[in-house]
Amino acid sequence: MKRLPYLLIIFVLISFISGCTPQKVEAPVELTEEIRVASLKGPTSIGLARLMDQNEKGESNNKYNFTMAATADEIVAAIGKGDLDVAAIPANLASVLYSKTEGKISVVAINTLGVLYIVENGNTLDSIEDLKGKTIYSTGKGTTPEHVLSYILKSNDIEVGKDVTVEYKTETTEVATLLTTNEDIVALLPQPFIAAAQEKNENIEVRFSMDEEWNKLDENSSLVTGVVIVNNEFLKNNKDSLDKFLDEYRESVDYVNNNLEEAAILVGNLDIIPAAVAEKAIPLCNITFIEGSEMEDKLSGYLKVLYDAAPNSIGGNIPDEGFYYKR
Repeated sequence: MKRLPYLLIIFVLISFISGCTPQKVEAPVELTEEIRVASLKGPTSIGLARLMDQNEKGESNNKYNFTMAATADEIVAAIGKGDLDVAAIPANLASVLYSKTEGKISVVAINTLGVLYIVENGNTLDSIEDLKGKTIYSTGKGTTPEHVLSYILKSNDIEVGKDVTVEYKTETTEVATLLTTNEDIVALLPQPFIAAAQEKNENIEVRFSMDEEWNKLDENSSLVTGVVIVNNEFLKNNKDSLDKFLDEYRESVDYVNNNLEEAAILVGNLDIIPAAVAEKAIPLCNITFIEGSEMEDKLSGYLKVLYDAAPNSIGGNIPDEGFYYKR
């Protein structure tokens, strides 16, 4: 009888251990070791500069494999092959990809608002009305710069071909050269090309921000230059990692906007644009981080304007709700 308590204890222990033995369950999806992130050299990479630097030093929460491409076509090709998880690309291209891939990507944030400005080598423009009778040199015939300029001019009762002439060049650098070497030239240029031109000619002045002119016409939407997209297959398996990335991205953008000199050095060291140019350009590049419902409002309004001008510029359709990731 004295053995009973010991047998009972052993039985209880065996039962407890058996109860705690893990049951065979389906293995969880393994998180990607590194998040593969691509961006374009220029404004859409500037907001990432701090995070890129932290990643190189091993100070970021996630591990990242950052690449910068010279053209959007390189990024599109990599997305098509499944070689990228996240990318910073032009806003209209995100819409095109959503249509082409039948919803296999989502937009997670706006990272750059308007970077287009009316500038002149001279002193003749005080208001948008003063563009009447002028020739504006620009690039982007048939693309977003033309659609944005036409929308703003038309909304201010300025008719292209009648009140103003727009002469399109093939390369942005060609317009910048005209601006730096000729007086009384008016141009539509993006940052950081303006800052680079001002380094060569101090008489070049920014007259109008297309971003500000847009906001005068529509307070709900915005002129959106760049967005961040995610491969939905990656999102499905790595939502927590994506959300951590978004938090780190927001912190990086805040750092860039609030620490100009240090951020310009980072941008130069990362070979995004030269540091001296970056210090002048960053305040005018409208680097931002907007997500959720505000992102949808601003971006959907912008895409509607592009759709009305040229449906193919956004893929032929205005994206549905599935286009927007809201955590």
